[in-house]
Amino acid sequence: MRIQIKPVFRLGFAGLALLICAIGAAGADDAKNPFPAMAPVAQYQMANPADEIALARSAAPPSISGDADVMTLGSKGYETAVKGNNGFVCLVERGWAASFNDSVFWNPRNRSPICLNPAAVRSVLPAYLERTQWVLAGVSRSAMLDRTKAALAAKTYVLPEAGAMSYMMSKQGHLNDRAGHWHSHVMFWVANTDAAAWGADVDDSPVLSGQMDPEPITIFFIPVKKWSDGTPDSPAH
Repeated sequence: MRIQIKPVFRLGFAGLALLICAIGAAGADDAKNPFPAMAPVAQYQMANPADEIALARSAAPPSISGDADVMTLGSKGYETAVKGNNGFVCLVERGWAASFNDSVFWNPRNRSPICLNPAAVRSVLPAYLERTQWVLAGVSRSAMLDRTKAALAAKTYVLPEAGAMSYMMSKQGHLNDRAGHWHSHVMFWVANTDAAAWGADVDDSPVLSGQMDPEPITIFFIPVKKWSDGTPDSPAH
C-alpha cells in the first residue's frame, strides 16, 4: 500500500499497515535508498519463533494479546503459531507493509508489532498477508502495485469494515531506522473518509492521519500514554 502522510507526521513507521500498517517517511528514489532491493529472506526472519511470538504479543496489553492468535513469518508467508480465543491477531510486520516507493520497504531491520481487532482481521489483515506471499514469491514492487490497482478496478479489493482498528503499543519494535519504536499508539482504518471529518492533523488534536494510495483508505493514529507493559511513554521522542 502507498500511504501519503501529512508533513507534521513524517516520522514514519511501518505498521499493517495494511497493509497493513504502516506509515513511512516520504519515499526516496533508489539513488538515496540504502535498500533498493530485497535482502536474502533469512534477514527478514527471526531466528527464534518464541522471540517473534513474544514481540508480536508486545503490540497490545496482555489482557488483549494474551488471548489473541499469534502469527509468525515462515518461508512462504505468515503462519498461525498460537491459537487464541478473542478474535484478535498479533504479528510482527516487516518493511514491506510501508508504501511501495518507501525507502524502508526492503529494510530487513524493520520489526513492527501489531495486534488487530476482529474487524481489522477480516478486512485489513488479508491484504498484508497476500502482499507478504507476493514478496516471498519474488514478485517485484511494480508488479505488486499493478496487482493492487487491478483488484481495485475489479472491485475485489476488500476495504476496512466499520470499527477496524489495531494496537501498536510495543516499545520493543523497530518501525524504521529514523523513528525507532516511535510512540505507543492505536490505529483506526476507515474507507473513503476525509481526515477533516475526524478533526485530524490540526493544532492540539490528538488524532493524526495517513492516506493510502492507490487504496481509498484513511488511517487514523492516536498516540496513547503507556506502552503495552504499562510503563509511560515519553512525550518527547
